[in-house]
Amino acid sequence: MSLVKYEILNKVAEVHSFTKAASILGLTQSAVSHAVSSLEKEFGFNLIHRNRTGVTLTEDGMKMLYEMRKVLLAEEHLQQTASNIIGVSQGTVRIGLISTISTHWMPNIIHIMDSQFPGIRIELREGDYYEIEQWLLQGEVDCGFLNRTSSKKFEFMPLKRDPLLCIVSSHSPLYDRTEIDLFEIEDTPIIMPSYKGTNDVMTTFEKYGVFPNIRFELYDEKAIVSMVEHNLGISILPEMAISMLPDTVKALPLVQESYRILGLSTKQKLSPASQKFVEILKQWLENEEH
Repeated sequence: MSLVKYEILNKVAEVHSFTKAASILGLTQSAVSHAVSSLEKEFGFNLIHRNRTGVTLTEDGMKMLYEMRKVLLAEEHLQQTASNIIGVSQGTVRIGLISTISTHWMPNIIHIMDSQFPGIRIELREGDYYEIEQWLLQGEVDCGFLNRTSSKKFEFMPLKRDPLLCIVSSHSPLYDRTEIDLFEIEDTPIIMPSYKGTNDVMTTFEKYGVFPNIRFELYDEKAIVSMVEHNLGISILPEMAISMLPDTVKALPLVQESYRILGLSTKQKLSPASQKFVEILKQWLENEEH
């Protein structure tokens, strides 16, 4: 059946290996290779490149995989709808999320999902805004946590307004301040968060016409805090990213209104299982706010 071949090619594309794909799917390597070769024969062109570093899809292969994922998603939706009709919630929800969401929200939400909908399987994939956007566009996840300033190609459901705060060490002359004005720190060395795609902090500086003195750019928020702790500069980070700071580091509000709006983005109509996840997510956030 073609659906099985589509699933095999999809897994090969994810793990870049026939051997790994075969192991995950519970098949022999020869069965995986045969399925891919059968698709190539059926379509009349190559779908993959085989090389020493692994397996990658050709440009034509990527185009076909995108369409195959639509078929696989439609089949998943069909099965979930049938399960819902007989009163059983089943299926898989594939979620792209940033590290702060996986740390602060998902453990509690997964516990609730496991309790209320044990037939629904949650798959998590962590990345930055840019990576999550790509996964959504390519159909690799059903929904993803992004900020409002991300791509306009998705439906966006706002969930939380997360303030941006300035973090300083006890050795900084700013430590005893109650708030920080962006214009006053224009010349102060900044440890800038480095994300692919939309950068909430840089967007804030640009919004107010401030040109920061960037000393370092780092991806890992813990590393940024460590740099600040050693008085190598100050930084600005979302509140959710700095819930636990060393005793010698303080988070201060900004004079200018500065925040990111986190939400859930989708590209396609949500499956029944994904709708259950969204319901639980909203309920949990409402309870957290009260």
